[in-house]
Amino acid sequence: MSWIKATKDGVVLALHIQPGAKKTEIVGLHGEALKIRLAAPPVDGKANDCLLAFLADRLGVAGSRLELLAGANSRAKRVKVGGGDTAIITARLGIERA
Repeated sequence: MSWIKATKDGVVLALHIQPGAKKTEIVGLHGEALKIRLAAPPVDGKANDCLLAFLADRLGVAGSRLELLAGANSRAKRVKVGGGDTAIITARLGIERA
């Protein structure tokens, strides 16, 4: 899958974010990224904070294991899950493996 890549120290997720939605949820694939709607406005880093909290909860990991690598001011974001496993992450996010 192109939206999830294993690295030597974790997993990197390519995400397409839609801030300001009615509720926070995973929508599905959007091109080469996983689309996530966030119920937070794209103001003062609130959407980024909401995204990281949502991912930590869904993945069952501590927030300290997540790192926003790119896209702090963009809808296209890359998030690293330290020590993650692609099979476990796709299962916890509810995404079918191809």
